[in-house]
Amino acid sequence: MFWSQRPNLKYKPTPVISQTENHISGFDNHFHSQIYNYGKQVLINLIDHKGAEDRLEKAFSQTVKESQSDSIRYESFDFHHECRKMRWDRLSILIDRLDEERRRFGYFMVLRDGSVVSQQEGVFRTNCIDSLDRTNVVQSLLARRTLQDQLQRMGVLQAGQRVEDQTHFEYVYKNVWANNADALSKQYAGTGALKTDFTRTGKRTKWGLMKDGVNATMRYFKNNFSDGFRQDSIDLFLGNYVVEEDEGITKPCPLQRDKDWKFITLPVIFAVAFAMFMVSILIPDEHASEEIMIILFWGGASLATLGFIYYYGEEFVDQPKLVQTLKAKTD
Repeated sequence: MFWSQRPNLKYKPTPVISQTENHISGFDNHFHSQIYNYGKQVLINLIDHKGAEDRLEKAFSQTVKESQSDSIRYESFDFHHECRKMRWDRLSILIDRLDEERRRFGYFMVLRDGSVVSQQEGVFRTNCIDSLDRTNVVQSLLARRTLQDQLQRMGVLQAGQRVEDQTHFEYVYKNVWANNADALSKQYAGTGALKTDFTRTGKRTKWGLMKDGVNATMRYFKNNFSDGFRQDSIDLFLGNYVVEEDEGITKPCPLQRDKDWKFITLPVIFAVAFAMFMVSILIPDEHASEEIMIILFWGGASLATLGFIYYYGEEFVDQPKLVQTLKAKTD
């Protein structure tokens, strides 16, 4: 699937599915390579079945159907809906649904003498919107069940014993997965992963929710005000954009663009209006009716200015200026 999310000050920008790319061709090319290298594929899609994410889920599901591959099975699981109200135990519904294929796929095992005693015949390809937080939780649960089978086969665990019951090992296992999630998330999103309290402890906690709130706020700031520069850096590093001779000297450089008047004017108006709103609240007036009118005026001016800033959100964020700008125009 070819889709994108353009930063525009919204917490969750609406995903846009490309109208120009050939989704089936891209899908078939990708999974031809995946099946050749790793065997059968179970595609676990954890995105929401409502709102903006639902359009992606339906489009992805349709693409899988159109591919008509016998080596691919699609498993859609609305993570947020199924685990609402902190019911993360409901993840067992998904894991149980996948267990037959997990056992059939097996795992790779080689003895010390180099002889191969078992081969893995398939993989679970898990995704959410950014394939970080929800994805890591589900992958860790699948990995634990396979690890239990391996340890029982080697005689480390006896029949009926579970990895979860080995207190010290379980602690190490959970933290390895949570640290892996944080490392990947810092590279991709600039913060640690969300939901790692569940990965580390096996349950959702209030402290974990607070930590997720801090990380989500940091991600919002980075996504809107620093990711454009990072995307341009990646495109330069990968050679997606080639700097032309004399660019920035006799030819215009796409990185040097003048900001629209709204970029300076609206934030200044908001700062003044909000400052007057706070002053009106903190310094009482002799006439209550006048004070209420003044507070309402400056409060209304602040909200109206914020509304304009939000409406013109794309002009206030750090948009990529090289390759991705061209793609956005063609899509």
